[in-house]
Amino acid sequence: MTAADTASRLERATLDKAASENFPVAPFFLPRDWRADLMAVYGFARLVDDIGDGDLAPGGADARLLGVSPAEAADRLVLLDAFEADLRRVFDGTPHHPLLRRLQPTVRRRALTPEPFLGLIAANRQDQLVARYETYDDLLAYCELSANPVGRLVLGVTGTSTPERIRLSDAICTALQIVEHLQDVAEDLGRDRIYLPAEDMKRFHVQEADLGQKSAGASVRALVAYEAQRARDLLDEGAPLVGSVHGRLKLLLAGFVAGGRAAIEAITAAEYDVLPGPPRPGKIQLLREVGVILRGEG
Repeated sequence: MTAADTASRLERATLDKAASENFPVAPFFLPRDWRADLMAVYGFARLVDDIGDGDLAPGGADARLLGVSPAEAADRLVLLDAFEADLRRVFDGTPHHPLLRRLQPTVRRRALTPEPFLGLIAANRQDQLVARYETYDDLLAYCELSANPVGRLVLGVTGTSTPERIRLSDAICTALQIVEHLQDVAEDLGRDRIYLPAEDMKRFHVQEADLGQKSAGASVRALVAYEAQRARDLLDEGAPLVGSVHGRLKLLLAGFVAGGRAAIEAITAAEYDVLPGPPRPGKIQLLREVGVILRGEG
């Protein structure tokens, strides 16, 4: 297999993961140029998360593309440093990794700045160093790096960024991150990470060992319900973003909010027992939520 074949395979495998997301990444109804640019942004975000989670494709091809030696290919912090260096080439040179080469025309066409991309890298760097969050404010600060840049990039790609829309987008993105953490409590614990604030765990008398059970007890369920309500409130706070835009972008943003609400409904339907596996909403529930939002009822 040639180097070009390897690069193409890695790019395709990363972008294929878009199909498994809670909400559509670049749905068919968007203009073709928006779809291409959103997929380029998604490719970056997916790859940096895969580096941070240790989920890169076997064989070390990504490390080689980033100039990391085989001896250091398992060191996530080294990989993230190399990835950041390659990101900077997007703005002032020629990047090495194919997903960053794909991103470069998007950055230039949409006049995107490095800050949101650097935030996502910083979040994954933090994941290597911080495995527990003491307070809700600590978790919000993490979401400022791990989630909010994505919404800001969507606004940047679509040319609709304003300070008020950024504020509303941040609320939605933080909510979606909290929902994902609730869905993935068991998976995150397997990585020795807990995104439930320690102060809340104490309040609901939840021990770390309780999160490792096959099914959630009453205390864990009460804690999950409490955090789910926080996410619901944030989605409500950010929902006016949908009404601030028009056309197909309105439908895209409605899909983001609906995806969060439908996921919360799935968690609720599971009686807040997220430990057996992530509660996922069905398509009918998602479409119902989209309809409610577009009618201005929610």
